[in-house]
Amino acid sequence: MHADLLFTRGPVLTPEGRTATAVAVTGDRITAVGHDEVHDLAGPRTEVVDLAGRLLLPGFQDAHVHPMPAGLELGRCDLTGARTAEETVGAVRAYAAAHPEQEWITGGGWSMEAFPGGTPTKELLDAAVPDRPVYLPNRDHHGAWVNSRALERAGIGRDTPDPADGRIDRDAAGEPSGTLQEGAMQLVGRLTPPAGPDERLAALLRAQRRLHALGITAWQDALIGDFTGMEDPSQAYLAAARAGSLTARVVGALWWDRERGAEQIPELVERRAALTHGRFRATSVKLMLDGVAETGTAALLDPYLDRCGCATANRGTSFLDAAELPKYVAELDALGFQCHFHALGDRAVRDALDAVEAARAANGPSDTRPHLAHLQVVHPDDVPRFARLGATANIQPLWAAHEPQMDELTIPFLGPERAAWQYPFGALLGSGARLAAGSDWPVSSPDPLQGIHVAVNRVEPGADAPAFLPEQRIGLAAALAAYTAGSAYVNHLDDTGRVRAGALADLVVLDRDPFAGPPEAIAETRVALTYVGGERVYAAHEA
Repeated sequence: MHADLLFTRGPVLTPEGRTATAVAVTGDRITAVGHDEVHDLAGPRTEVVDLAGRLLLPGFQDAHVHPMPAGLELGRCDLTGARTAEETVGAVRAYAAAHPEQEWITGGGWSMEAFPGGTPTKELLDAAVPDRPVYLPNRDHHGAWVNSRALERAGIGRDTPDPADGRIDRDAAGEPSGTLQEGAMQLVGRLTPPAGPDERLAALLRAQRRLHALGITAWQDALIGDFTGMEDPSQAYLAAARAGSLTARVVGALWWDRERGAEQIPELVERRAALTHGRFRATSVKLMLDGVAETGTAALLDPYLDRCGCATANRGTSFLDAAELPKYVAELDALGFQCHFHALGDRAVRDALDAVEAARAANGPSDTRPHLAHLQVVHPDDVPRFARLGATANIQPLWAAHEPQMDELTIPFLGPERAAWQYPFGALLGSGARLAAGSDWPVSSPDPLQGIHVAVNRVEPGADAPAFLPEQRIGLAAALAAYTAGSAYVNHLDDTGRVRAGALADLVVLDRDPFAGPPEAIAETRVALTYVGGERVYAAHEA
């Protein structure tokens, strides 16, 4: 049988390394991997792709991403390109002027480091948009910037108490200052006009095109449900899956409502059945254990420091009761759910690992493949537990670098000892842990090659900065494996993530071989071609 697709003149990255130069694809599967002998499978209708020294590898998979919210932001007031307060406010003013018909100004993606203390004021927004309410989540989506009109609509004033899972930032006089942290976001976010079904589907497909252009063939959507203004993407996925326009392979992580307990588990079982169709499977559950370090809401074992280096009373926020969490996880595991933890601080990481250990004790070994995402601060005692418990470390490598949010809003409040425990990729890998990788887009860039660059160098692309904890660097092969085989494992896509005969032909061609250049040049690499099941879904020359 002749191949439908033939890649020649490699290199080809296989599980053994760059050990092949040719790959044949028939239908949606890889049928041969080797060298010149593979050319014998070419026939009169075979499409031949001359790699000409460019690297062919498995398609990238993002193990923690939010495509539909990212797609919505791209179509709204997108602030991800603004770097200063002036640029950010100018972008809001320009968007509002261009959209006089909109009742609310929504979008987001502003950078905390553009504003003193990471908390912009309502007065800045009032000057840009005085006539309409504004609601703009920041880049990490753990805080939102609002103007006075929005606060008035929500009835938020001096005497409004903080919600149990959030904080209303206030000025010296006790008045709301214009930023809402964590659960307080929802006080305003729930009032914003929801996107309609057509807008949600268009946003998902817009995001899918962007991800395919970056070589991403599969992902795990880290929030299937409604939370803090991140609208539920489930119906958009179902519509795309039924129409055949969902070309990626997607696992959805069903949102665990942190205001409820085990009584929601039967509903999750029902949603798993209802939301599984074609290339979309809602087989994971997202348990958000804490917040983020920059706002003092990541859950720490020991207190945060103040600007003077003294211990405070704040140990961060645990959104789920650590005493109840093991029971939840054991029951979910027994029902065949994967648990996808948001665990950023060292207390949250320990709580998640304790819960996985409890599930193993209760249920014995299972193939549910739990994973912990973010892992900013990991106590050294907990590093070896990942391999021992079979818990995958789901890393977001772009964050492991010196930049203003790290240097000004994080390190001073952790102190030198804990700051050295951040993003311990090398230690985790050395302990035998399995690594998967993701972006958390729209929190940060979805480009795997940018993340791989930081994982290898511990420096942002193009930055003139020292390496951040350089002992935690990992090699290029290991970083690529995290974005391919590691994330494929998390997604239970065992027929993907490796170039081998019999695997699904989810493949990406880069514009060069990054192994042939210096590590400092990895981020210069671009994607040339992306295939899912042997079908081309992106070509740089056609973009």
